[in-house]
Amino acid sequence: MDTWGEFARREPDLAARGRQLLYQFGVGLAFLATVRPDGGPRVHPMCPLLTDTSMFGFIVPSPKQRDLRRDGQYAIHSFPCPENEDAFYVVGRAGLVEDHALRSSLADQFVVERAQFSVPPPAATDLLFEFLIERCMATTTTGHGDPEPDHVVWRAVGA
Repeated sequence: MDTWGEFARREPDLAARGRQLLYQFGVGLAFLATVRPDGGPRVHPMCPLLTDTSMFGFIVPSPKQRDLRRDGQYAIHSFPCPENEDAFYVVGRAGLVEDHALRSSLADQFVVERAQFSVPPPAATDLLFEFLIERCMATTTTGHGDPEPDHVVWRAVGA
């Protein structure tokens, strides 16, 4: 699996498209799918944070936080676009980040990205996860109902 930075070095155009779709509303917005203890899927909105080196997310105390701590498997999908059906999707494994300096830096990024909303920094109970990427797919369409969308799939080396 690759970090966001490794993925972006290997596939800069695809990573740029992914960043654009994940941040299409000015802040990172996506759906996070995790795996319940019984093996079923669980999907919730979340706010990914992209840096030059990786993809992170602060996850509030919740079933999805417990899923990630227990299992780590995830899928992240961009929010729907208003004008078309373009999309970006990544899957892989998430890991808990316990580096206090990194957490502080990303908490600052979270607040700065949302300055227009005056949000507080993530709470101490909001755990920070790094999302490593196994594969991704970007879909480009000509609009809603495009009968021939263009899908670009990428897999990490060894995936």
